Amino acid sequence: MSSLRARLLASLLAGVLCVGAVGGWIVYRNALAEADAFFDYHLRQTALILRDQPVTYLLAPQFQPADAAYDFVVQVWSLDGVRVYLSRPHAVLPQITTLGFSTVATSEGRWRVFGVQAVTRVIQVAQPMSVREQRAAELALQTLKPFALLLPVLALLIWFAVGHALEPLQRLTALVKVRQVNALDPLPDAGLPDEVQPLVTALNDLLERLRKALERERAFMADAAHELRTPLTALHLQVGMLARASGESERTAAMGTLSAGVQRAIRLVEQLLALARQEPRAEGRRVPVRLDDLAREVVAELVPLADAGRIDLGVEAAQPATVQGDADELRTLLRNLVDNAVRYSPAGGRVDVTVEAAVAAAPGASPGASPAAASGARLTVSDTGPGIPPEDRGRVFDRFYRRAGTEPPGSGLGLAIVKAIADAHGATLTLADGPGGKGLTVTVSFP
Repeated sequence: MSSLRARLLASLLAGVLCVGAVGGWIVYRNALAEADAFFDYHLRQTALILRDQPVTYLLAPQFQPADAAYDFVVQVWSLDGVRVYLSRPHAVLPQITTLGFSTVATSEGRWRVFGVQAVTRVIQVAQPMSVREQRAAELALQTLKPFALLLPVLALLIWFAVGHALEPLQRLTALVKVRQVNALDPLPDAGLPDEVQPLVTALNDLLERLRKALERERAFMADAAHELRTPLTALHLQVGMLARASGESERTAAMGTLSAGVQRAIRLVEQLLALARQEPRAEGRRVPVRLDDLAREVVAELVPLADAGRIDLGVEAAQPATVQGDADELRTLLRNLVDNAVRYSPAGGRVDVTVEAAVAAAPGASPGASPAAASGARLTVSDTGPGIPPEDRGRVFDRFYRRAGTEPPGSGLGLAIVKAIADAHGATLTLADGPGGKGLTVTVSFP
């Protein structure tokens, strides 16, 4: 059953029927108690009347049959235990002569008996308990009959009441259906029930996040188109120069220039793709990653680039440092930091990559706890390049931002990618001067 209205109707009717069944049982028990009191009174009065009447009783075989509708049975016993009178025949009757009220079990059911002693005899008046139970059941059914007759009316009222209560959801559904794809303005929440308000609030939050994501995508596409226009135009001009080259030397120079332009375009596209994978960023699966091993791998990959520029590139990781993250993303972060440091350091410069595990153990940890018990890690990349002035350090993480006069040429995306990956991992980025006040030191602190 997928209809909310039908489910509510079924649940409410089931509850009403359960309450009605419990009420019917209570009514039956009350009616049975009243019937017991009423019939016990009549049993006693009948026995007392017969005790006080000067009646000469006949032997049982000589009596006149009584009305079948009369459910009392009168027995008269002599003082020595012999039954001398029976008001009407019956297959099973109580065969005891107790005085007062008693309930006797027979093969045909229970009997209610009242006995009273006269001077020379004992008079008993008995009645089957089934008569009382039947009367109580009839009273209970008569009480519940109007309820049963009104149950369809109640179901109809519940159906319309639930439909009326669900009208705000139907209006909201109709409003969402007619919306255009690019309509991301908030849904109206005025006059909605309290139960629907959280849903509309959650939808509006989602629409706001979608709007911001689309704005980021549009801005990214515009920036990417703008940034790609320049290298593609340069490539077009370089192809023209190659076509116009008249000699082998000119052709060789044009080929070198074209190859360098193609390399810059490839790097720009790679940076754009890396940034596109980070914005907007969805939380991925996090696994333990050895940051020290990752740093050694990245440094080994970039050693040829450092050797070509006569840069002293090294890594220091004295102890294991494990963080929760995505290994591919963290490799991209490390590669961008080390690649930037190598490219901006002058010939004969130095780039140091340091990985440290957190040394602060958790509160209550025993002295001498292993580094695995520590929390977090810290990655530091230091170079001896030109550095970044303090007034520009707040902007270098913006996409496509490059300080005027910066060499070598680049896309302005490296630190933006680093910032996006660090944010996705809950890490913090800090920029400071390099060793001796020269160059730049970038520190990534993982939680």
